[in-house]
Amino acid sequence: MHIGVIKEKCKFENRVAITPDIAKKYSQLNLNVLVEKNSGLEAGYSDEKYVTAGSKICETEEEVISQSDILVTVSTLPEIKSSYKIKSNLIIIGLLSPYENKKYIKSIAIKNINCIAMELMPRITRAQSMDALSSQSNLAGYRAVIDAAYLINKALPMMMTAAGTIIPAKILILGAGVAGLQAIATAKRLGGIVSAFDVRPEVEEQVKSLGAKFISVETSKESNVKEKSVYAKEMDDKYKLMQIKKIEDAAQESDIIISTALIPGKKSPLLIPYSTLEKMKTGSVIVDLAGVAGGNCEATKYGETYSYKGVLVSGPINLASMIASDSSALYAKNIFNLISLIINDENNINIDMNDEIIAKSILIKDGKLTNII
Repeated sequence: MHIGVIKEKCKFENRVAITPDIAKKYSQLNLNVLVEKNSGLEAGYSDEKYVTAGSKICETEEEVISQSDILVTVSTLPEIKSSYKIKSNLIIIGLLSPYENKKYIKSIAIKNINCIAMELMPRITRAQSMDALSSQSNLAGYRAVIDAAYLINKALPMMMTAAGTIIPAKILILGAGVAGLQAIATAKRLGGIVSAFDVRPEVEEQVKSLGAKFISVETSKESNVKEKSVYAKEMDDKYKLMQIKKIEDAAQESDIIISTALIPGKKSPLLIPYSTLEKMKTGSVIVDLAGVAGGNCEATKYGETYSYKGVLVSGPINLASMIASDSSALYAKNIFNLISLIINDENNINIDMNDEIIAKSILIKDGKLTNII
């Protein structure tokens, strides 16, 4: 059997779905690795490294797709042209953005293809090693703080000099998921005074364990904010008003805000309206990781960094891709662990719909759409 990886075609995408180290491991599953020419170059992996790992370099995307039993990608949606002679029951695996790309997914279903979306991986213990969203969000949270430190016009740690003392920067993290927690840890390592806000009270212990102050909205025990969830949930209007006021109070004291709040499949919650921005310090910085879904900051322009009334607002695109070597290494391991699950003891592909991991992440099975789409 063959597993193929194609060169990412999306703008701002430098990652690759198979690294040379992981290519070696696929041989243990009796899978031959096909790599489109220069697929790993932007992540620091030359074709020579793949050849040394036992992979075959293909000149074109068509050559890879036509020979593959499994095709892996990061964020590029493979174009399955009518002229391509693909294998029956080809499996495509990647970060496919199913909510945004329903039309594409429906179009390839008729070609008798299987399709698995890595971002739909369930948050269960068995699937932790396959959780690509977590591995990539971790690096994005780190990079967001590094970018903010570059953009701001002051130092982050306290510095004592003969000329006087520089006070540490105050950094506010909105959202204490994987990206937010890594942002907290990074900001603390750089010497900032860190506080964090999240709608889920159960993350307070994690926030404090990293040395940050936890900010929350006081609610009754009956409030839906007390409902435990891995992901943040959309709150009611009364809570949102209290949330905006709480964040506004903290924002006025902050030098940097890293915003990470996302709700799967929905527009990102508005946490920093124009009214809050207008009360922030001149020269302060906002890095909004939720820009892809509309942004947590009302002034965010996805893919742009600009000054709004003295506040620098950044809506970066694909931060994990800016650390392409490490993010590719983690993502490739996530993919490998998933593929290890679907290759049975007889070295055949077995897509078991009774397995929770498969059932919750598969978009197309044997050419038929699942109930996810």
